[in-house]
Amino acid sequence: MKTLYEATTQAVGGRKGYVKSDNSPVDFNLSVPKSMGGDGGDGANPEQLFGAAYAACFGGAIQSVANSEGIKIDEEELSVTAIIGFCKDDDGFFLEATLDCYIPGVDLETGEDLVEKAHEVCPFSKATRDNITVNLNLLLDE
Repeated sequence: MKTLYEATTQAVGGRKGYVKSDNSPVDFNLSVPKSMGGDGGDGANPEQLFGAAYAACFGGAIQSVANSEGIKIDEEELSVTAIIGFCKDDDGFFLEATLDCYIPGVDLETGEDLVEKAHEVCPFSKATRDNITVNLNLLLDE
């Protein structure tokens, strides 16, 4: 496997600390949500960071699949919303994810095909496969 890019990000202080990347675009405080016993401060939390990264990567995967299949999509209006759940059961804590995908201008069949194929090639989907529940939704124009 050939590494095309590496990102280095450090977290200090756990969920109540801060994160910083090696080249500074990521540099902010973390806060624990009130529903998890925290103060609900104005910092980000790991689930938000994971959701942002997964949504962006999955959107890129949709673009890649569409381009490889010659399907024209409006890349500026394409959106993926990731809803990341921090869950607990008798075995402990785990994550779940829902990806709401909006691909303007495609029909139901084309959209579903793009989303399913993106799920096969997206590195975040590969990393989470068989580890967490991932629900895929296609949002259509009304």
